[in-house]
Amino acid sequence: MTNDIAIEVDTGFLAEQSQPEQQRYAFRYTITIRNRGQQPAQLLSRHWVITDANDQVQEVQGLGVIGEQPNIDAGDSYTYSSGAILATPAGIMEGSYEFCLPDGRRFNAPIPAFALVPPGALH
Repeated sequence: MTNDIAIEVDTGFLAEQSQPEQQRYAFRYTITIRNRGQQPAQLLSRHWVITDANDQVQEVQGLGVIGEQPNIDAGDSYTYSSGAILATPAGIMEGSYEFCLPDGRRFNAPIPAFALVPPGALH
């Protein structure tokens, strides 16, 4: 948690969108961002580092999330879902969100690393 922003992640494997014979493994992730601070914070941008099991790295940067730059009021949360495609059946994602406070100050909230794995892949 940074600047009273807490980030929770839930992931899932999308078997129906995956094509293992073509080295395509689809995953969804749902992010909940909780503003535990005393003032609103607007999510401006995201930066993801996605690493597959072959140590191939993809970086994704851009404005907002799913086309939005949500303003999250103090005490509120914002949830969205998106996806990632890997060339291997497992990988990890991590990154950060850039936020802006009402007074114009900006800060980054780290997104802790989380695994993208199909059910039963880990023993």
